[in-house]
Amino acid sequence: MAAGRPAPHSPGGSSCSPAAAAVAAGGREEKVVAAAEALPWEVRLAAAEASRAEYRAASRTLARSNAELLWRQRRLEKEAMAVQGGLAKQGQEKAQEIEKLKKELVHLKQQAQEENKKLTDYYAQQIKELEEKFHEKVGEIGQIQSELKLIKEFRKEKAAMEKELEDLKKSMKISDRRHQEAIVRLEKRFLEEKKRLEEDTEKKLVMMTETAQREAVLQLNSMGREVFKENIRLQGAFSDNLKEKMELQKTKLKLEEDKTLLLLEKETSEGLIRKKILQINHQKAQIRDLQCKVEKLEMAVSHMTREFETKTQKTQHQALIENQASMVEIKKLQQLLEMKDQEMNRVKKLARNILNERTEVERFFLDVLEHVKQEIRASRKQYYEKARAAYYRKMMEACAGTEEFPQIKTFKGNINSTNSVYRDLEEAEKCYGEKAQFEKVDISELTWEQKEHVLRLLFAKMNGRNPWKYSRVLATSAPADAKEESEVGTENVSSNLVFVTQQAELSESSSSTAILPRIQMLTE
Repeated sequence: MAAGRPAPHSPGGSSCSPAAAAVAAGGREEKVVAAAEALPWEVRLAAAEASRAEYRAASRTLARSNAELLWRQRRLEKEAMAVQGGLAKQGQEKAQEIEKLKKELVHLKQQAQEENKKLTDYYAQQIKELEEKFHEKVGEIGQIQSELKLIKEFRKEKAAMEKELEDLKKSMKISDRRHQEAIVRLEKRFLEEKKRLEEDTEKKLVMMTETAQREAVLQLNSMGREVFKENIRLQGAFSDNLKEKMELQKTKLKLEEDKTLLLLEKETSEGLIRKKILQINHQKAQIRDLQCKVEKLEMAVSHMTREFETKTQKTQHQALIENQASMVEIKKLQQLLEMKDQEMNRVKKLARNILNERTEVERFFLDVLEHVKQEIRASRKQYYEKARAAYYRKMMEACAGTEEFPQIKTFKGNINSTNSVYRDLEEAEKCYGEKAQFEKVDISELTWEQKEHVLRLLFAKMNGRNPWKYSRVLATSAPADAKEESEVGTENVSSNLVFVTQQAELSESSSSTAILPRIQMLTE
């Protein structure tokens, strides 16, 4: 800036030459020109300083914004890591719970197998002892029958003996009559000597007559007393045999009742074992459902984590390029994360509602089936007791001789039995099924077995299966022993049926409404 500075004064005197004046005039012109040239540069300098100050302020603002964005990014990363850690922890807890349930399931299986084995051994021993007692009673009954045969033979011999006794009495009467005739002949023969030996003869005749009559009477009375005594002894023996027979029959009936009770206890124990097995299978199904849900949640979390990491990387890359675009992208990511969280919460809520609804529906149907099974057991037990009491009453009346012996009826579920009390139940169901094909049926007129069948068909229809095909499957899978009440058949449904709520899709409407069955009236 030398042009802007004043020129130094010359060391000469105060007088100036014309050349010096010219030089001074030229110097002033140069100063004016230099000042004119320096003015734009000064303006430019001031503008540059102002621009530099603005750039410094803008750079400071951008640095602060960048620092704030980095802080927000770190905070979001920490929150994402916390969410991921919480989900991982929940997954570990679910895995531990699943392992615990698996161990409990294995333990329950072993316990059920041990209990089943113990019960099988116990009841096998009981059955063996009962069979031995039954064989002993059969032998005793055979002995009683042989004694009855002896009594019948004695009855036949008694009739023959009575006939012989009558013949003996007749022969004695004939001999007595002949004896009297002989006496009359002797009296006629010795009539001539009557006068001479009247007194002696009369005495002798009286003595002989009295002696003969006394001997005949004594002989006749002794044989009658012996026969009477023998009859009394035989009647006492016969009454003793009848009493012993009645006691043996009572003992046999008591043993049969004990055997029936033991069989019922065995069936009850087997039903409990099957129920435990069904509960274990149901728990297995729940564990599988929980495992599938945990896997789905883990996949969703991993997918969301990958998406979040990708979008975070994009956000970081874009933040390095343009801070404003990074802020917009971060806001979008925050909104997306909130939407994902809301969606996750909604999914969890829907899953919880679906589980609650499924539990309610399962409880409803299981309560209905349990009620039907109890009614089936009660009705069958009542019919069984009435039929058995009527049969035993008829047998007692037939034994008393008031009525004829009824047809033999068995009270066990034997397949080869031609007249069983359970066959009556089957025939009643068949007759009612044939009637239901041609008439409208009221559900109040159905038996409890048919109501249970209706519930099973309803399950199959609700799950989208063919109900008639399913009914045929149920018919073929039914137990062969009819004495096993519907407890086995009804509880096998729990392992084969899948409830409606287990197949329903997750939707917003399922959280507010529950699917409940409606049992309609059966028509043609």
